[in-house]
Amino acid sequence: MEGKKTTTERSPWSGGDGGGNVVRDAVDYRGCPADRAATGGWVAAALVLGIELCERLSTMGIAVNLVTYLTGTMHLPSAAAANVVTDFMGTSFLLCLLGGFLADSFLGRYLTIAVFALVQAVGTGLLAVSTLMHQLRPPPCAAAAAGVACEQATPVQMGVLYVCLYLIALGTGGLKSSVSGFGTDQFDDRDDRERAAMGLFFNRFFLFISSGTLLAVTVLVYVQDHVGRSWAYGICAGAMLVAIAVFLSGTRRYRYKRSSGSPIVHILQVLVAAARKRGLKQPLTAAALYEDRPDHARIPHTAQFPCLDRAAVMAGDDDNEVVGPDGRAAPNPWKLCSVSRVEEVKMLARLMPVWATTILFWTIYAQMITFSVEQATTMDRRIGGFEIPAASLTVFFVGAIMVTLAVYDRVFIPVCRTLTGKQGFTNLEKIGIGLALSVVGMAAAALCEKKRLSAAAAATPVPISVFLLTPQFLLVGAGEAFIYTGQLDFFITRSPKGMKTMSTGLFLTTLSLGFFLSSALVSLVKGATAWLADTIDRSRLDYFYWLLAVLSALNLAAYLVCAMWATAKPPPPPQQQHQLAMAVADADDKC
Repeated sequence: MEGKKTTTERSPWSGGDGGGNVVRDAVDYRGCPADRAATGGWVAAALVLGIELCERLSTMGIAVNLVTYLTGTMHLPSAAAANVVTDFMGTSFLLCLLGGFLADSFLGRYLTIAVFALVQAVGTGLLAVSTLMHQLRPPPCAAAAAGVACEQATPVQMGVLYVCLYLIALGTGGLKSSVSGFGTDQFDDRDDRERAAMGLFFNRFFLFISSGTLLAVTVLVYVQDHVGRSWAYGICAGAMLVAIAVFLSGTRRYRYKRSSGSPIVHILQVLVAAARKRGLKQPLTAAALYEDRPDHARIPHTAQFPCLDRAAVMAGDDDNEVVGPDGRAAPNPWKLCSVSRVEEVKMLARLMPVWATTILFWTIYAQMITFSVEQATTMDRRIGGFEIPAASLTVFFVGAIMVTLAVYDRVFIPVCRTLTGKQGFTNLEKIGIGLALSVVGMAAAALCEKKRLSAAAAATPVPISVFLLTPQFLLVGAGEAFIYTGQLDFFITRSPKGMKTMSTGLFLTTLSLGFFLSSALVSLVKGATAWLADTIDRSRLDYFYWLLAVLSALNLAAYLVCAMWATAKPPPPPQQQHQLAMAVADADDKC
């Protein structure tokens, strides 16, 4: 350790640059500068990936088969059951913002992962107990065959279920906000070899997510349907506890990065300071704006969003209302922000158009774990003497993701590198491909549903194979492989370094809002049309799918415009434009 530390400077957020074997801006578990050979790398990242695999096993194991429990056991109407699932998933991802705030402001990513993983394990264990107790579910629907309405779950029974589900959502949100960021913390982006490994981490991260989901929709769903839900949920809770133990075992191996405070607070400070100084005259040059960072840590000033630059306009003594540790007056961050801080907010603002146009994809995704599973329950799921669980049909969805990633990594990228020298598609191109596949997937889903309804409405119903649904699963699954990795890469690499957790939370809010948008659309369509009835066979789900296909096509067009804007480099400040013009003029004179 360099020099003496004060109480406020103690581990794990101290340390210096060190020599060639020390990772700058990273410390080990004791607070000493992190040794490159003894900390981080793929060994540490693998332990992080392991806890993410178990998180997916638990969350998706519950989500993909929850709609059948709500309709078959709790006797909820079809649309209401779908909304319960999408609200649960939406809340899980929305709570990533809370987890990110706690990680950046108080706990750090390491403790955030450990604490919220334990919360999820407790919630899953309680869910196992609740599904075991017959007092917490309505009586079996013996009168359904006679056309009598089944007795729905009481408010108390649904209340207990909601407590369990949203405790799991809290754990999932807090955990997911920090897992990918803590994983990338194990690689040094200043080292060429480790930077290349970090690039591979995103695909490996998503591969582990898909592996956990694959186990959930096959093994875990089978256990739920043929052994018991309480057993399946108990397995989830146990797996998470094991994953926590494995994660904690790597404490000595991890690298810990310095936190600069909550990005949410920093963003609010810039917005408040800019609003307070909206009447001040802005300097003509960026050199006249306030900057408190050393040269190597500064972010160059850009001319975009000039209204935010007012936060860095110096107003003399009015800005100095905070007394620093040395007794001198220091700038009040709610009145004066550095140019670099303002530029960080500008970087996030540039992400927002792409952020907004990726939400609808996750609305499409929500249909794969709700209405598509309900469709499967009405179809012929037999292979010989074995009947496939309805929720297990999403194995085609997960399989499409894994095959797409494998072909892209092992075939497309080497070919592309050989022929063009490029490393495959850019993150924006991946997102565009994912959105395009979702449009085609919804069109295929509408056509398949129309055929299913025709068979169900026949005088003598003809059993129709559940494999009719595979095109929609394959297309949307391949789309997720592209859009998830593209979004994760886009938000992390284009965000400020100090806002990595914030950018991950921003990415995950697109999933959250996509699920909530699905709930809103279902409620709106159910109230305005007769397309969504109490049962799937009385509905016109194909019309709903066509609506989503049209909305997705319009969204894709909007995305292409936003992607072109995001690709364009921000214009330089006026003084740099003047210098560039003078340089061009000098070159012309010489010619």
